[in-house]
Amino acid sequence: MDAKQKIEILSTLDLNEEQLKRIVSLDERIKVGLHKQKEMNRISDETWRKTEILLTRGTTLPPVEKVPNLRWIQSSWAGVENLLDNPLLHQESVRVTNASGANVSQMGEYVIMMLLMLGHKMPQMIRAQHEKRWIEDKFTSLQPRELRGSTVGIVGYGSIGREVARQLYAYGAKVLASKRDAMHPEDSGYTPVGLGDPQGNYFDRLYPIEGLRGMLEECDFVVLTLPHTKSTECLFVKEMFDTMKPGSYFVNVSRGQLVDEGALVEALNSGHLAGAALDVFTQEPLPPESPLWNAPNLILTPHISAYSPNMFNQVVDLFVENLKRYLKDQPLYNLVNVERGY
Repeated sequence: MDAKQKIEILSTLDLNEEQLKRIVSLDERIKVGLHKQKEMNRISDETWRKTEILLTRGTTLPPVEKVPNLRWIQSSWAGVENLLDNPLLHQESVRVTNASGANVSQMGEYVIMMLLMLGHKMPQMIRAQHEKRWIEDKFTSLQPRELRGSTVGIVGYGSIGREVARQLYAYGAKVLASKRDAMHPEDSGYTPVGLGDPQGNYFDRLYPIEGLRGMLEECDFVVLTLPHTKSTECLFVKEMFDTMKPGSYFVNVSRGQLVDEGALVEALNSGHLAGAALDVFTQEPLPPESPLWNAPNLILTPHISAYSPNMFNQVVDLFVENLKRYLKDQPLYNLVNVERGY
C-alpha cells in the first residue's frame, strides 16, 4: 500500500460526525465521501474510479468497469444473498465482507423475548384481552413452559445463534445447536466484546445439519438462525415440523424462504406446535390474504429483530475493526464465500 496515496472510502451509510471521526482518525490518508444509497446513479465516474473501499447499506453495486481501484466492499447487512450474482463479487481483486455479528445483541434479546412470550402463553392472554374474556381455567390452559429446565435447539450456530445461547445460559436452559461444520465449534468471525460464544462454550451438544431431525425431537423450543442459501431454502417443511416434539415452539429470525409457511400454519392449526414467532416471511410486506395472520398462537413482527437505535453504530464498530485490519494487511472479518452464499 502506497504510504502517500489517499485511501478513498465511499459510504452510502449516513454517517454522523462522530462516526466519521472514528474512521478518518485511523490513518491520515483516509478520505471519506458520503452519498445517499438512493442517489448512487448521481455519483460521478471520477468518484467511482478513485474508490478503494465501499461501505454500503444496499443491494445496488456499481458496474465493474466503473471501479477499477475497488478492493473491498463492506455490507451493512449480515445477509448478502441478493448480491451473490453481482459480477463484483466474482472479481479476485475485490473482497466482500458482511455485517454478521454487528447486531447480535438486540437480535438475541428479541429471541429471548419471543421464547418467554410463547412459553408463558402470551398470545392466548392477548387474544383473551381483545375479546374482553377472563380465562377461568388459567391454572391449566395457561400453564407455562419455563426456559429453566427446557431444551432449546438453535438451528445455525453463527453469530446470532451464539448470542442467543449466551443469553440463555442465565436462564438455565439446555442448549442444543447445529451447524454446517460441527467439527469446529469455535467462531473466527466478528464478535463484539462480551457477546456471543466465540469458543463454543454455551451449548450442551453440537449437531451437524445432517443430524438436525434427531436434535429437533428433543427440543421444547426451536430457533432458526441459518442464512438463506440454496441448501437451506425450504429447510423447514412438513416433515421437519412433524419431527418436532408435540407442544413445542418455533421461532424464525433468519429468512422466510427457509420455511414452508403453509406447513407451519398446518402444524399450528393441528396443535402439534403450541406456538411460533416469525420476524421474516417469504413475501414482505406480508400480504393481507396470508393465512399466517389468523394462525393460532402465532406472533408476527415486521422484520424488526435487528433494529435498534444503535444499529448503525454497531455496523461502524465492525467497519472500524475491519479497517484496522485492512490497513495492516491482515485477514478481514466476515469474508463472504460466494460458493457457500454467506
